[in-house]
Amino acid sequence: MNQVTVYVPRDSAALAVGADEVAAALQAECTRRGVALNLVRNGSRGLFWLEPMVEVATPSGRVAYGPVQAEDVPALLDAGLLQGNPHALGHGLTEEMPYLARQERLTFARMGVTDPLSLADYEAHDGWVGLTRALQMDGMAIVQQVLDSGLRGRGGAAFPAGIKWRTVLQAQAAQKYVVCNADEGDSGTFSDRMTMEGDPYMLIEGMLIAGLAVGATQGYIYIRSEYPHAIDVMNEAIRRATVAGFLGADVCGGGHAFQIEVRKAAGAYVCGEETAMLESIEGKRGIVRAKPPLPAIQGLFGQPTVINNVISLASVPIILARGADFYRDFGMGRSRGTLPFQLAGNIQHGGLVEKAFGLSLRELVFDFGGGTRSGRRVKAIQVGGPLGAYVPESQWDLPLDYEAYAAVGAVVGHGGIVVHDDSADMAQLARYAMEFCALESCGKCTPCRIGSTRGVEVIDRIVGPQSASQNRPQQVHLLRDLCDTMLHGSLCAMGGMTPYPVLSALNHYPEDFGLSVPDTKAA
Repeated sequence: MNQVTVYVPRDSAALAVGADEVAAALQAECTRRGVALNLVRNGSRGLFWLEPMVEVATPSGRVAYGPVQAEDVPALLDAGLLQGNPHALGHGLTEEMPYLARQERLTFARMGVTDPLSLADYEAHDGWVGLTRALQMDGMAIVQQVLDSGLRGRGGAAFPAGIKWRTVLQAQAAQKYVVCNADEGDSGTFSDRMTMEGDPYMLIEGMLIAGLAVGATQGYIYIRSEYPHAIDVMNEAIRRATVAGFLGADVCGGGHAFQIEVRKAAGAYVCGEETAMLESIEGKRGIVRAKPPLPAIQGLFGQPTVINNVISLASVPIILARGADFYRDFGMGRSRGTLPFQLAGNIQHGGLVEKAFGLSLRELVFDFGGGTRSGRRVKAIQVGGPLGAYVPESQWDLPLDYEAYAAVGAVVGHGGIVVHDDSADMAQLARYAMEFCALESCGKCTPCRIGSTRGVEVIDRIVGPQSASQNRPQQVHLLRDLCDTMLHGSLCAMGGMTPYPVLSALNHYPEDFGLSVPDTKAA
């Protein structure tokens, strides 16, 4: 009896809407009908509005159905699901779905295609090609490939990854470390989680290559505590990779040692800042360190340390496999390669879109996202997490590029995009940014610790019940002064970026603050 292969995602987003129940229903119903089923639990392809999305392998390619609920399974089988037949929940060949077909999937090429924990599947889809090439190169040659690719930190800071690596390579020390920052705490972001749950060996391969490049023998992955599935998958992937000889005292028989350990994060947003993260890994309270010294010189346990975000490290295998020129050919200006943009908030088609830098926010939100889920007009789009600016319609056609966004006081950040419709109160969203900072501040520096608390109070005086008697123009001026102090006086980006959403809301949506005309004193 020929087996039919059916794919049901094991990604957290799919599990949250019933993927386990769908998988169980498929298995039970096929058993009842005497049908041989090969059920593969893959990662999500990132079309979250269609989850659980079931795929069936056919001679023409995989055919997608979704969103599928457990109660839909008998009718789908009756209609010929296992043959890829048409159905009301059908979307045709997965690879031809417009949402996917218009993307440039480099880092996410395997996402949703493979069984995340299958080493054979990973290898069959170009896994370990970059590592194999790196094992034949010296450290500086590997670093040069990363430098030449133009890869910049995908966690938000956009610092050239190769410069970090070169600094650690040139540092003299008996012990060096590679630390992956997987404390993905930004609102509307999920690409790190998807990578760890859907293609964990890609991250392991990237960390291995970093270790070879700089001479590090130990790696740590700092995963946020709210990601239990990612923690479990990474631990199992590390175990399997160690048994197979990809990790351990002699990586692939090449004479290099490299181990990886998962550390569960402490549940604080500020631990996404690299030095607070190091403190947490060392077992201390997550408080930001003053710089210098830079972590590349004195990082984890006082030793030279490469610190990169999940997507930064996950981008490295394809750079080594295909060459720096291949990767650099995507993007624009100094923003090279691709970024997995994450569409969330009030949006019709939320999910992950990997595209080369240079497309516009309008294209992402409307062509891919389909506009708001509520059907109302889009009012503001926050780009770059809870500390990112609110981008008004006048800037939706700017190319998504680090420098282009910096020029208008915005950030691309980690690629998180949260959409708000015209029912949003921008003054209250600005207040939330200050309140969030006050709650999450590590408390080490005064501009962040005190400034955020004062910020909430000032916004309340501008828009609160007693605002009419509070001399609103003077309070607005005070809020701008406070933001300036936080921008230029905070020890890290926690306090330094909190003014971004506040000032952008004030500058572009003055009417929500009770200001009848645009404030011409925009900072």
